[in-house]
Amino acid sequence: MDLSKHDITVKNIIRNPSPSRFYEEAIKFDPGSAITNKGALVVRSGKRTGRSPADKRVVNTDEIKNDIWWGSVNIPLDEHTFNINHQRATDYLNTRERLYILDGFAGWDPKYRLKVRIIAERPYHGLFMQNMLIRPTAEELENFGEPDFVVYNAGKFPANKYTEGMTSDASVDVSFQRNEMIILGTEYAGEMKKGIFTVMHYLMPKKDVLSMHCSANEGESPDDVALFFGLSGTGKTTLSADSSRKLIGDDEHCWSEDGVFNIEGGCYAKTINLSEEKEPEIFNAIKFGTVLENVEYDPETREVDYDDVSITQNTRASYPIDYISNAKIPCEAGHPKNIIFLTYDAFGVLPPVSKLSPEQAMYHFISGYTAKVAGTEVGVTEPEATFSACFGAAFLVWPPSKYAEMLAEKMRTHNAKAWLVNTGLTGGPYGKGSRINLKNTRSIINAIHAGGLDNVSTETDEVFGFEIPKECPNVPSEILSPRNTWDSAEDYDKQARKLGSLFNKNFEKYKEESSEEIINAGPKV
Repeated sequence: MDLSKHDITVKNIIRNPSPSRFYEEAIKFDPGSAITNKGALVVRSGKRTGRSPADKRVVNTDEIKNDIWWGSVNIPLDEHTFNINHQRATDYLNTRERLYILDGFAGWDPKYRLKVRIIAERPYHGLFMQNMLIRPTAEELENFGEPDFVVYNAGKFPANKYTEGMTSDASVDVSFQRNEMIILGTEYAGEMKKGIFTVMHYLMPKKDVLSMHCSANEGESPDDVALFFGLSGTGKTTLSADSSRKLIGDDEHCWSEDGVFNIEGGCYAKTINLSEEKEPEIFNAIKFGTVLENVEYDPETREVDYDDVSITQNTRASYPIDYISNAKIPCEAGHPKNIIFLTYDAFGVLPPVSKLSPEQAMYHFISGYTAKVAGTEVGVTEPEATFSACFGAAFLVWPPSKYAEMLAEKMRTHNAKAWLVNTGLTGGPYGKGSRINLKNTRSIINAIHAGGLDNVSTETDEVFGFEIPKECPNVPSEILSPRNTWDSAEDYDKQARKLGSLFNKNFEKYKEESSEEIINAGPKV
């Protein structure tokens, strides 16, 4: 392995070690590391315990400048400044006594997979990405050759805040010309994971492959594939983790002409308030080889306290996907039959389930809606709408409409159905309504999988225009139309128009790049 091509001259290089070797290196050389009573490796990510999206930069070159969705998500950086940060990172890494090199693949389909190389100072970062990337076989490692993309993780060393374009001592820079990513000033491992996702989000659409921030599972039949999109708190992980179905992946996927494949080789699960009773699959995946970030544990028994959020609420576990008992390996499947958009509607307006046309699917995909309560102060009961384009705006590279049009095209080609499932409130807004029973939501998801909603009678929603099923197996029919669950139909209509207006206001920023069919699929208020 010739690392001079990467400007790395350190002699003590640990290349593609086993998890056991990573453990040994972490205990010896990475202060704060420990081993739990279940065998997982506990680590600390330093002062940053989450991503730093305001510090992400994309190098603006002539080749890509017309492709990128420039703005607060993709902030442009000039090539000169990238070179400065590259030099800063490699100069720092070359002062270290030892470095870790990890090679792996992004994308389970060999036709589209990306060869990725990680260069890092911390063994924790190497083991984390060994879990999150797809591990090459011994033969594949021997013939790995030069990578398609390189990540330089110099997270312990700060960016120079006086360098043009820097807004803090952290900087995460991606160059599609050099096929490199530079990390300075943040040791949070999720930057690497989401950085590779960002790279795939740019490269895959150029090959007519749709990259998606979603989970996926498969039923008994290979053509029974479902995709689950949803922001935090909507139930994406819970509802896609179904013991009667095979898990393809929990977070990042692509949809090619051949079907769906997972981008990753592992899972990165939240562990706040984790228990075996609530989430047995995740709980039981935390064992030897798993990385536990920023959790507290008993120094004597080494038992983890998942309710302790004194370090951060964003406690996480990273583990190989085959630690999930019902995972499908390799993580590939056929074309999706159902596309499920999950939302937690705190306004109490959206029905528990509605069927979307392809145009409505594009509109709701671009909108990426959920809602939360505005605050925790006494007397605050007004919900707050949250929109994140394509249910993952922070990772988009192309304009949202490009991903939406690709989704609609693939849905039409493969006869996939789209559904909007509300896991939030019914019977009124926050303060009056109650959360839709999880048992009923599971029954709705099961009915979607089984085709039980394909041919039932529907009614058209007056504001949003989607079709609301009048019946669903094992679900009380009276809860399916939200207007009927409110004490006052007039109050419901007022709230529905209010939410529709929020959708339209949010969509204003996407109108210029959206087709008329997408725009016209929005609420009528």
